[in-house]
Amino acid sequence: MEKIELEIVALSHSITQSNSYAVILGEVNGLRRLPIVIGGFEAQAIAVALENMHPSRPLTHDLMKNFMTAFGIQLQEVYICDLQEGIFYSKLVCFTANDTIEIDSRTSDAIALAVRFGCPIYVYSNILEQAGLANESADKSMLSTTMNEPTPINDLSNLSLIELNHLLKEVLEQEDYIRAIDIRDEINKKNAQKKS
Repeated sequence: MEKIELEIVALSHSITQSNSYAVILGEVNGLRRLPIVIGGFEAQAIAVALENMHPSRPLTHDLMKNFMTAFGIQLQEVYICDLQEGIFYSKLVCFTANDTIEIDSRTSDAIALAVRFGCPIYVYSNILEQAGLANESADKSMLSTTMNEPTPINDLSNLSLIELNHLLKEVLEQEDYIRAIDIRDEINKKNAQKKS
């Protein structure tokens, strides 16, 4: 069965399920998108790795990567291998000097580890045909905010740099890394405005 490489296109709040997020995977060199609903913890784990943030203590996925690396296990690829009743199933393809094994994984965990290892994410073509969206405009209907848009919870543009830095410290202490990205972006925007 043909495997198609995907990349992370967006990470957002899901409008289809409350207290959930959606990761949008896009076909490399193609237009199809695959939206996957994930939990808040997994969304934060993916966001932290994508934004190259370094929490004061390792998150679970960082611990897993450190553990695997310490024992000479590399993550070669992850692939989405099945879709049953709206639930995606994935495999981690791991190798050591002596062996290659596939390990069952939740798709959100597989993606979080793939980002940390810098390895490719694949999906079987039949799954992309079944659950994928045909064009870029279709996936926008799944999103309420993307990683590059401000979170509508608070209007960050009305806060001063001092208030933003204080708020950033608070959300980092709460390990709300998705919100921290928005605050950091607003701080960078205000700093750039000060320089010009």
